[in-house]
Amino acid sequence: MTLKKIVLGILLINMGCGTSQMTSSKEKDITSYESKTTFTSEVEVRELMEFLAADDLKGRDPGTEGIETAAVYIEDFFRKHGIPPYYTTYRDTLSNFRKPAFNVLGWLEGSDPELKKEVIIVGAHYDHIGIINLDRGDAIANGANDNATGTTTVMEIARYFAEKGGAKRSLIFALFSAEEKGLLGSKHLAKRMKNEDLNLYLMINFEMTGVPMIGKDYGVYITGYHKSNFAEIANGYSTEDGWVGYLPTAAEYNLFQRSDNYPFYQEFGVPSHTFCTFDFTNFMFYHKVDDELEALNLKHMTDLINKAIPIVDGMANASTQEVKIK
Repeated sequence: MTLKKIVLGILLINMGCGTSQMTSSKEKDITSYESKTTFTSEVEVRELMEFLAADDLKGRDPGTEGIETAAVYIEDFFRKHGIPPYYTTYRDTLSNFRKPAFNVLGWLEGSDPELKKEVIIVGAHYDHIGIINLDRGDAIANGANDNATGTTTVMEIARYFAEKGGAKRSLIFALFSAEEKGLLGSKHLAKRMKNEDLNLYLMINFEMTGVPMIGKDYGVYITGYHKSNFAEIANGYSTEDGWVGYLPTAAEYNLFQRSDNYPFYQEFGVPSHTFCTFDFTNFMFYHKVDDELEALNLKHMTDLINKAIPIVDGMANASTQEVKIK
């Protein structure tokens, strides 16, 4: 997450509980999810996380061997589960970064003759900041929470849809590079897709989802909460009432503009939001060498993926475009 200028100060804040400003009058309809709320397991999540956050990847800095290894791993995962590349290959080379860097894109074409023309992007950044100043003998910023968690979430959501046979709408699964350099991967792709006249309906992003929030009456917040009715629709499909909530601090520090959802909002003007559980009080290792797998709660992360799936599924199969900009 691109928050360097504000995190050190905010981490000292003893923030009070946010309030979920949510009503969920929409009758739940998760039949397309087949009432399966435990698609992924801690074992499967751990396997992905152990690879993506390993020391061998040297912090996944764009233009390095470490992020190349991560990219090959994601490509192999897509290939193994029958998810084809969106472009000719899985790699979308960045035009705005001095070193060779690329987003990794898979997709599943929609099954409905008309709705397949509408696209939902499910994304996360897979890069991190690489090697940093030596701290107690460790200089690798592994980026487990930031953002191997989001990457793993997108990969498991992609696997769900691949095993299910897709959705009515077309789905692009995008893992972005160079987010830590200023959202460069998503800026490049959003501009490219706008020039290609992509019919984008929604952009759903995942960022820093590895630890639970404390003292909240919701399980996850979205950035840009008041910019659309996304949270209301999401809670209508959620298996838990009011699971998607509003974090005032996210609005205060404008997190809506600080992750890969934002370039798509800028270019397309469509609902574009990031799911997150980092609330500035529950994780003290932002951009530090201690952002490792051992600092995370895999049960929470697994639960989050399983609860996000019926939301994405519902939106991808709804007969109309329910999510709208306010």
